[in-house]
Amino acid sequence: AVLNTIKDKTLSQADKKEERRSKIKSLISDRFDFEEMSQRSLARHWEPRTAEEKKEFVRLFSELLEESYVSKIESYTDEKINYDKEAIKADGKYSVVSTEIKTKSVSIPIEYKLMLKADKWWVYDVTIEGVSFISTYREQYNKIVMKESFASLISKMKSKLQEIKTLEAKETTVKK
Repeated sequence: AVLNTIKDKTLSQADKKEERRSKIKSLISDRFDFEEMSQRSLARHWEPRTAEEKKEFVRLFSELLEESYVSKIESYTDEKINYDKEAIKADGKYSVVSTEIKTKSVSIPIEYKLMLKADKWWVYDVTIEGVSFISTYREQYNKIVMKESFASLISKMKSKLQEIKTLEAKETTVKK
């Protein structure tokens, strides 16, 4: 559905960028369990957080991931995506879907790790070329929280999100 949105000629026009992005983000939100991803990314720093802190972290984490993911997806230019295999594990509650993006010069292996919740499969991690999103974020976030503070992590996440949005706004202005 995401790739069909990217290929949709009616949404590829410059004045449709926000509509296209909104549709892609909606599709991502319908499959990615951002709360689970947030919890796994913060690991031992999750439990001590207040309900408000958790809510804000999930919001920032999901926005950052969506913005990063959408910009990568939008650079898609008819690469082939092969769905190699699916393995269900742990009494049918977890699954790994292996895919491969084939470009003219390279093949990029991607694994989606999923968890069954309320009869629906939700992505809780993505591994690209053997590197896990969650492990990478966990390592980065742990360093910041340990050396500085949780408040500093939140501040850095807000700054990064603002940086991405400012860059996108500049790119949109240049294209017009």
